Order: sequence, then structure tokens, then C-alpha cells
Amino acid sequence: MRPMSEEEIEAAALSDPDNPPRDFAKMRRVPRVKTLRRALGLTQEEFASRYHIPLGTLRDWEQGRSEPDAPARAYLKVIAGDAKGVERVLKSSAAR
Repeated sequence: MRPMSEEEIEAAALSDPDNPPRDFAKMRRVPRVKTLRRALGLTQEEFASRYHIPLGTLRDWEQGRSEPDAPARAYLKVIAGDAKGVERVLKSSAAR
């Protein structure tokens, strides 16, 4: 069995009825919550608790049952950019 060239792979994929072409430009990009959580080395419970996100909501996002709305996506971007800073702010506001 010989390896397929890139052109042969592309032709095979396009001719496969179980693999319809997708318009990736029209697809919505969803934050990779699970990737972010794992990069921070946190369990679902730890991430949800630390960043004040309901555990069920986090699980739904990670399992694709729902998507974060615009404010949640913005919050996740802030966490991704400065996780320690967000944690610090949340801890200091809870202490007041």
C-alpha cells in the first residue's frame, strides 16, 4: 500500500459522500473551555469554583450541549489572558 499524495487525499475527501465540504468561514468559533481549563491544570470543579462559573454550565460548554454567550466568551478570554489576575480580583472582592 503506497502513501497518498496531498492531491489524492483532497480528491478522496471531496468524493466521500459521508464527508460533505464545510464552509469554515461561516462556522462560529467557540472558546476551547476544556483546553483553557486543562492548560491551567484545574479540574472542572476547581475551575468552576475559582472563576465563579456554575459547574453545570461549565460541563455543558465542555460537552457541547451549550455555548458560552458573548459576555461569557469575553470573560473566558480575560481568564485566558490573565488567569492569576482574575483570581486575585475575585478573591479581593470576596474579602470585602
